Amino acid sequence: MARSFLEDKEICIVAYGETKIERRSGRSAYEIAAEVAEQLYKKTKLGPSDIDGVTFTVPLSECSNPFWSGYATEYLGISAKWLQTSDLGGASAIGNITRAAMAIKSGLCETAMILGVDAPSTQWRAYYGSYRNQFWDPVGVQGPPGAFGLLMNRYEHQYGLDFEGLGALAVAQRNGAIKNPNAYEKLRQKITVDDYINSRQVSSPLRLLDSVMWCDGGNGLIVMKTSRAKKLGLTNRVYPISYAEISNFNCAEQTPDITETGHSVVGPQVLKQAKLKPKDVDMFHPYDDFLFAVMLKTEQIGFARKGRGSQFLKDTDLGPKGDLPLNTGGGQISCGQPGLAGGGVNLTEAVRQLMGEGKSRQVPNARNALVTGIGVIPYGRNWGTANAMVLVN
Repeated sequence: MARSFLEDKEICIVAYGETKIERRSGRSAYEIAAEVAEQLYKKTKLGPSDIDGVTFTVPLSECSNPFWSGYATEYLGISAKWLQTSDLGGASAIGNITRAAMAIKSGLCETAMILGVDAPSTQWRAYYGSYRNQFWDPVGVQGPPGAFGLLMNRYEHQYGLDFEGLGALAVAQRNGAIKNPNAYEKLRQKITVDDYINSRQVSSPLRLLDSVMWCDGGNGLIVMKTSRAKKLGLTNRVYPISYAEISNFNCAEQTPDITETGHSVVGPQVLKQAKLKPKDVDMFHPYDDFLFAVMLKTEQIGFARKGRGSQFLKDTDLGPKGDLPLNTGGGQISCGQPGLAGGGVNLTEAVRQLMGEGKSRQVPNARNALVTGIGVIPYGRNWGTANAMVLVN
C-alpha cells in the first residue's frame, strides 16, 4: 500500500469555525460564509489578505451560479491564488482538506480556507437530472429517503436488523446535540429508544428519526504548513495524516451487493496508513445523513462484524466517555443538515475535540479521530463517493 503523503504532519489545521444551524434562516450562503470567515480570523489573528487559497463545497442554494466561488471570495474580500469548488456533496469537506494540502505542498498557495456554507431550507436552486428523472421520480422513489428505505430492506433481508441498535445510536447522537449550542434548537430535545421505534415511517423501514432535516448553516477550517503555523505562533494544531477516497464503487457490476459500500475499501486503507486498528480509534465521526449509513460503516471499517452492526450499536457506549465516542456533537441527524455543508458538521466536531474544546462533551485524552464522508445517492446502489480521513493532535 502506498504511503500517505500527509503522514509527515507537514500540513495542519489551525482553526475551525461554525455557525448555529437554523431552519429557514432567511440568510444567503454569502452571509453564512462571512460569519464563518470572521470566526476563523478571530481565532488566528489573520485577515482576508493572509488567505491565498479557498476551497468550497458547492451549495444547493447557489449551485445554479457557475461563478459561485469567484463571487463568494470577492464577497469575502479575498484575492485567491488557488480556488476550487468540490461537488462531492457530503464527501467534500474532508476531501477539500486533502486538495488544499496538495495545493499548499505544490506551492499554489500558503494559507487555505476550507468553507462549506449552504442555505437550502431558505433557497433551493438544485436540479439533479440524470437517473433521478429517468428511474426514481416516475416510480415514486422520493430521493435519498426512498433509496435508503430500499437499501435497508435489502440489508434486513440478508442479515436481519435490530432497530433497537439504531435507536441507541439515535439517542447517543441526540444527547450530543443537547450539549451543542450550535445544533438546530428544535432538535435539542431528549429522545428515547421508544421514541425512535415509534416515529413514523418515511420509506419503510426508514423512520423519521433515522433521517436528517434540511437546514441552513456553515463551517470552515484554515489549513497551512506546520512550519508556517509555528512562525505565526498558532499552537493549537490538528494534523490530517491519512486520507482515501473512491467514487462509483462497483459501478461496472450489473448486480452488485448494494449493502457493500466504498467504505469497505477506504476505511481500512486510512487506518492502515495511520498505523491504527479499529480498537485504537479514540473517536469516530461518520457522515450521518441516515443512521443506517453509520451502522454500515461500523461493519465495513472493522468496528463490527458483517451483519452485526445494529447489535454493535446496541451493545456499545457511544457517548463522549464511552467505548467508542461517536458524533459527539450530535451529528447531522440531531444538529440539522446545513445542505451540502453537512459534511463539515462532524469534521468540525472532530477538530474541536482534538483541540480540547469540547467542553461538557469533551472526549477525555482524545489523540485521534476517524472522519468519513458520503457523496450523492446513486440509482441502484448505496452512495456515490466514500472517503475517510484520520486526524491526530
